Amino acid sequence: MKHLLALFGFYLFAQLAHAAPSINIGTVYDYLDGDKSTYLKRVFNGGDSTAFVKVNILEILYEADGTSREVPLKTQADGNARDGLMASPARLIVPANGMQGTRLLYMGERDRERYFRVRFVPVVPEKEDEFAVSSEDREDYKKSLSAGVTVLAGYGAVFFVRPKDMRFDSAIENDAGKYRIRNNGNTVVVIDEFKDCSIKNEQDCQPTTKHHILAGRTFQFEKQAGREYRFTLVEGESSKNIDVKG
Repeated sequence: MKHLLALFGFYLFAQLAHAAPSINIGTVYDYLDGDKSTYLKRVFNGGDSTAFVKVNILEILYEADGTSREVPLKTQADGNARDGLMASPARLIVPANGMQGTRLLYMGERDRERYFRVRFVPVVPEKEDEFAVSSEDREDYKKSLSAGVTVLAGYGAVFFVRPKDMRFDSAIENDAGKYRIRNNGNTVVVIDEFKDCSIKNEQDCQPTTKHHILAGRTFQFEKQAGREYRFTLVEGESSKNIDVKG
């Protein structure tokens, strides 16, 4: 009897928990090239309830020691607009099993590369959230969600705004025991699908990783005998597969 009650409780919880939105923002790293000022970001809702999503943006500032901090955007000198990245619209109503898009618009100088954290946060709409829904619709939505078991999971993306005059210059040093790539350009370089595997046993691999080399920074790894390192070096629209043996 206890076993049946436990199964019933689990089934009921699963059914209630399922009655909620479930968003997906696609890629978590996005890049705005120097000749573009807008970027369309799509938000998908795979759940069975409407998703009310707020878009929040902070600027990421990287320190010389490699650490970073996130700060609110400032207003431009003329006071007419924010200095940095804006989302239009900043409030999305995404239907169940549907999709909506927001356009990320950059406003400001393009003499250097800048970085932003774009957060997509599902919420239960309140009057002050400025969603275009009536009070009755808001109350109905709250009642439709499963109180106490619904988890509204948000996601964050990192947005790279490249300078107007992009310049790629990756300097590679392949020493006996170490491999280095220094970014001498003025915009980010991507190390994609980095794999560290045994030459003799293809199943003996470390987890695949992705790395970003900011301008003026260096990516490096120690080479070990009997290991092979494979990755794709991505410089904007250009990419090159690289294979390094220890």
